[in-house]
Amino acid sequence: MASPRGILLVALIAAFAVIHFVQADHFHDQEGFISLDCGLSPSETSPYTEPQTGLRFSSDSNFIQSGKIGRIQKSLEEEYLTQHITLRYFPDGIRNCYNLTVKKGTNYLIRARNVYGNYDGLSSYPKFDLYLGPNFWVTINMAKYAGNGTWEEIFHTPRSNSLDLCLVKTGTSTPFISAIELRPLPNNSYITTSGSLKTFNRFYFSTSKEDHQRYPNDVYDRMWKPYFASWWKQISTSFTVNTSDSFLLPQFTVTTAATPANTSAPLNHAIYLEFPTCKVFMYLHLSEVQALRANESREFDILLSGESVYDFYSPKYLQSNTVGNPSPIICEDGICNLELSKSSKSTHPPLLNALEIFTVAELPQSETDENDVVAIKKIKATYGLSRISWQGDPCVPRAFLWDGLYCSDSNTSIPPRITSLNLSSSGLTGTIAPGIQNLTHLEKLDLSNNNLTGAIPEFLAHMKSLLLINLSKNNMNGSIPQALRDREKDGLRIFVGEDEMNQCSSGSCGTKKKFPTMIIAVAASALVVIAVILVLIFVFRKKKEPSHVEATPSSKIVSRAIVTPTSISPISIETKNRKFTYLEVMEMTNNFQRALGEGGFGIVYHGYLNGSEQVAIKVLSESSSQGYKHFKAEVELLLRVHHVNLVSLVGYCDERDHLALIYEYMSNGDLKYHLSGKHSGSVLSWSTRLRVAVDAALGLEYLHIGCRPSMVHRDVKSTNILLDERFMAKIADFGLSRSCQLESHVSTVVAGTPGYLDPEYYRTGRLAEMSDVYSFGIVLLEMITNQSVIDQNREKSHITEWVAFALNRGDITKIMDPDLYGDYNSRSVWRALELAMLCACPSSEKRPSMSQVVSELKECLISENTVRRKNQDTDSQSSFELSMSFDTKAVPSAR
Repeated sequence: MASPRGILLVALIAAFAVIHFVQADHFHDQEGFISLDCGLSPSETSPYTEPQTGLRFSSDSNFIQSGKIGRIQKSLEEEYLTQHITLRYFPDGIRNCYNLTVKKGTNYLIRARNVYGNYDGLSSYPKFDLYLGPNFWVTINMAKYAGNGTWEEIFHTPRSNSLDLCLVKTGTSTPFISAIELRPLPNNSYITTSGSLKTFNRFYFSTSKEDHQRYPNDVYDRMWKPYFASWWKQISTSFTVNTSDSFLLPQFTVTTAATPANTSAPLNHAIYLEFPTCKVFMYLHLSEVQALRANESREFDILLSGESVYDFYSPKYLQSNTVGNPSPIICEDGICNLELSKSSKSTHPPLLNALEIFTVAELPQSETDENDVVAIKKIKATYGLSRISWQGDPCVPRAFLWDGLYCSDSNTSIPPRITSLNLSSSGLTGTIAPGIQNLTHLEKLDLSNNNLTGAIPEFLAHMKSLLLINLSKNNMNGSIPQALRDREKDGLRIFVGEDEMNQCSSGSCGTKKKFPTMIIAVAASALVVIAVILVLIFVFRKKKEPSHVEATPSSKIVSRAIVTPTSISPISIETKNRKFTYLEVMEMTNNFQRALGEGGFGIVYHGYLNGSEQVAIKVLSESSSQGYKHFKAEVELLLRVHHVNLVSLVGYCDERDHLALIYEYMSNGDLKYHLSGKHSGSVLSWSTRLRVAVDAALGLEYLHIGCRPSMVHRDVKSTNILLDERFMAKIADFGLSRSCQLESHVSTVVAGTPGYLDPEYYRTGRLAEMSDVYSFGIVLLEMITNQSVIDQNREKSHITEWVAFALNRGDITKIMDPDLYGDYNSRSVWRALELAMLCACPSSEKRPSMSQVVSELKECLISENTVRRKNQDTDSQSSFELSMSFDTKAVPSAR
């Protein structure tokens, strides 16, 4: 048996060690702590010391750029600590983020506190999500906590020196937060082999009636609560326990312990998880609090849900030690059984002083490359941009992509890089921000339609990834640097506007050259001569030609050559050449013998031009709801736009009550028809669908940025995507198309097809290219799933809701068209599916541009075709597709 003097000596040594370490820790009192009182006005006392805890709190106003200040009901204030009386709530935007400066690689305890306190007088308990950077952390559901207060806690090691804590709106309720607390921990504590640790519970085993204990009793500000079961027995010590290891446990957690009242029974504790599939880590804190005689021992086995954690464990007297499961476990049915069983040679039952239980938070998505984040934030600061969407991680998750950015983020383990920056029409002033050059993976830069001044910087020439620069509609001066012009030879495309481009090409930008009077006179004379010649030719042809006008292939080509992209007037030489009489229309269709289909405009007939060239003729019916206005709009649009992926207008008939449009013939009908499998029972392969999607996207991209002014189709749907004999896709039906003046145009009549119609456009009436992007996203979902856009017999009637519901199960086979029988590469499908859902996002700010859509779809097609080549697919259609090349130009042009 140990002598009393020896026991006392051990106790004194332990006490000295503890006092030394505690004093050392308090030497840097609260060093590295971040304690934010959310909603505290900067004009109020900040920082202040919270009287009950001694913690220093400050206002959150310097860490967030959005939100409004609230305060809980006066009658509830006495129930909470000072920092829980005010709060910040976020009625605007989907994601609102705090940005906190941390130390990369340091393990932090991160705590979010939410006290509702009926601050809004609605007595309606909010529900929303918390994210750490780009990764989901936890759902806050105040209804589970009687609507008043709760806290969530996680142990997390940031991957950079900046940490975003984001509140994300998931329904109709408004996210809010009361306090944010970060506490740095030793990196050799709470080490796991998987993910971050979400605190499930933290107990010290004592019969104490104390409430939660935290700082200053726990120097790391862990929150502990006492727990004791009726079938246990408490043992304790009045001596100080040495807690000098990395966990630095507070004394109250290790000076008491629980043992089974029945000394021969094991010590059991059951934990009931909220989610049965959670992975679990447990940390058992152990210290012998009884002085055992020489012939006495305490030894036991530690098991967690039947798995051995530690065999023959013997706690040390007045010395704390921590034992945990080395790898996470999943408890059967979500019930974790902790069992401490006395060994055969032990004279004393097992004991347990304190217990921490964590579930694993998998945070797989890498944050955007740190250099890109620093660069884009500098650009944001330079131009004073205050967009509410520019919070949190710039690139991920995709649903919260910063407006105007596009990123490479195909692999969650690789930090995304910013590849496209679009700040067009953003009210920018000053010069081009130098920070742009730090976006080293940037491929597309659009700074058009701003008030930028100064010279075009040469550093743009050194950005090796750049494919496109759009600086049009600014007030730039000077010349394009020679190094940048040299890059044009390598495929870089530079836009500074039509007039500006001419000036820049000749060496100057922004200042128009004055042409000598002689040159003007000569040019005017030449124009007069040309006009006279054209008139004479026209008169001569009118005398020689019969009344029946034949549009030969050669004349058709000439007509296209004469038309300029900005020509809108239907009264011009080329339009007259394309105008047919009603009698000619009847001859073409053989008295309307063969109908191809019917739409809102009228019936479409098959016909022949010059007896050989097949055409499709759309004849306005008397009952048409579209009428002359839409007929005129379509004629004027198609006469001035030319692209290989837009259906060409061969001519038109405008003769009293007879209106008709004559198009090139698309022998394979529309996309919807092929998806239905009615076309000879054949099914479009996945690679063909991707090819069709690329073609259609290129057509829309041309309308959006290749036209001047830009156009919005307004009726993108699968029946308006037509296929020729080679399955090349072309956009058709432009009767609803409109010129898009983004900042000013509000439509009094919203047009489109139910199911495809952009909900934001429907709600606001504001016309923008993003409305076409939404509709295209719906078409993509059709191509992926072969589901109806709206099906009232489905549990989720709209296709976006149905896909979102199916996505939760994570099985692509439940979403993909079953008629394909798995003949596709799942990687390309997932990529296309993500893109489709992003296009169909309810908020237009989150949607990609059509240029970004084209780029992503091409990558999908490359991925699919690469796999097919490896698999040596012998399908003739696929082989044909593999041999096809597609346009890789950064900006569409008429082809």
